[in-house]
Amino acid sequence: MKKIEFMESWSGLHGDAPIKGIVKAWLSTAFPIANLLVKMKISANFLTFLGLGFAIALYVFAEFKWSAIFLVFSLLADGIDGSVSIISKTSSKFGAVIDATVDKIAEIFWVLALYKIGVKLEFLILIIVFALVQEYLRSRSAATGLRELGIVTICERPVRASFTFVTLIMYHLNFDMFQLPILFWILFQIISFFTLLRFVKSNLP
Repeated sequence: MKKIEFMESWSGLHGDAPIKGIVKAWLSTAFPIANLLVKMKISANFLTFLGLGFAIALYVFAEFKWSAIFLVFSLLADGIDGSVSIISKTSSKFGAVIDATVDKIAEIFWVLALYKIGVKLEFLILIIVFALVQEYLRSRSAATGLRELGIVTICERPVRASFTFVTLIMYHLNFDMFQLPILFWILFQIISFFTLLRFVKSNLP
């Protein structure tokens, strides 16, 4: 598969999203890596579950100074599995469901890792509650006829990963206020929920 075909396929699978800026830079980086992995007979599903494995390792080794590297590896594996499925022409709706489900499980281990290093349980419960309600809102809206839920909020997965990463780094650098990023995460999560709620209210048929 040629690079232009790869990018067109990716765009088609993501609602004809434009290929520019950071997205173009990431796809340009992912293409040769995914090509190599396909030649090595490494499947997209293997990478999906490898990402989960790294997330579990993050939880297990959360108190070690180098634990944040597992978060990076988890994100890399998760970021490249879709590219592998496109190049190997194995992408499917079922695969997309598996990928999304495993992603959510991985994020649970992110939260467990944060709890393990001492982040207040109340903060983490707030994050989980608003995240779950937001996902429920998406699914119920789709069930009642709203098909275009491609709205991007300010607290999508890369942002949540960033808050997790920064908190881990601040903890291991012995910052007293290492939980500060979590407070911003809560704020972002709340804003995201109401952003989605407003979008749904305005667009339901």
